[in-house]
Amino acid sequence: MTGWRWIFLLAGPAWGHVVSMSSGDVTVEGARAHYELRMPLYEVAHAPAPERSLLEHIRFSSGGRDATLVTSSCAADPARDLYVCTAEYRFAAPVERLDVECTYYAVTVPNHVHLLRAELAGKRDQGLFDLSFPRATLRFRPPTPAEVAAAQAGAGFMRALGGAAQVLFLVALVLAARTRRELLALTGMFLAGQMASALIVPHTLWQPAPRFVEAAAALTVSYLAVEILLLPHAGARWLVAGVLGAFHGLYFHLFLTATGYRPAWVLAGAALAELAAVAILSLLVSRLARLARALRPVQVSACALLVFGMVWFWMRLRG
Repeated sequence: MTGWRWIFLLAGPAWGHVVSMSSGDVTVEGARAHYELRMPLYEVAHAPAPERSLLEHIRFSSGGRDATLVTSSCAADPARDLYVCTAEYRFAAPVERLDVECTYYAVTVPNHVHLLRAELAGKRDQGLFDLSFPRATLRFRPPTPAEVAAAQAGAGFMRALGGAAQVLFLVALVLAARTRRELLALTGMFLAGQMASALIVPHTLWQPAPRFVEAAAALTVSYLAVEILLLPHAGARWLVAGVLGAFHGLYFHLFLTATGYRPAWVLAGAALAELAAVAILSLLVSRLARLARALRPVQVSACALLVFGMVWFWMRLRG
């Protein structure tokens, strides 16, 4: 395979989205349920025949028996930039707890997340569904503090590593560090910038658009690659990491806004995932550098990351 083919293969994950989320509400009354799905219009472009395929990828059941889809309708809502589906379901018996299987990631992008809120007789529950956790049981009881902490920190952990973009930025961060001490400084500033952005932006009047967040994330990968290639002796790289971390924090701002989760738990889970990933990537990069010193693996990897970031940025600008 030629070098260019490898580069475009690396850029392939750019077809996905950093911010890929949808939300839904299901209201249960006895043996019937009403479901409404709200998905950004740019996500529907990935789904074949969305008026049919979307509802085929969510399944409700209770007592071991699937609900029957009675009626459904789907239509674009350009005013809200959403694609909205509504559906009515019938169960074999009155619902006490609701089992849900959601695989929207199969018809959108692999890192798609669906937030489902449910209500039964005034009691509420919610579930978060993605490639790692496509099933959940909603019991319509208040969760314990330990369950809240575990669920929300786990969601932050998974979102931090939920796509190729996040992982590739951490790879670039590791490659940008020239010493272990500098890696600690870069990682610390990146996390500080990410947390500051996620916590401060909600108190401003600015609501970043998902497309802007994705384009900015693409440029963070490219910028670090440029630093590695063209400014190998540049100082204050820790400051750059803090600024780039602020752009990544915008994703968590959007996630927190959509879910209503507590920032402390989500950001703690995300930080844990990122610290673990940086430690593992640092070990791998150091081992590879020793084995292939003559091939200049840092420069080659930086070139690939630069191409990935620019291709991804261009694709996001095109929508």
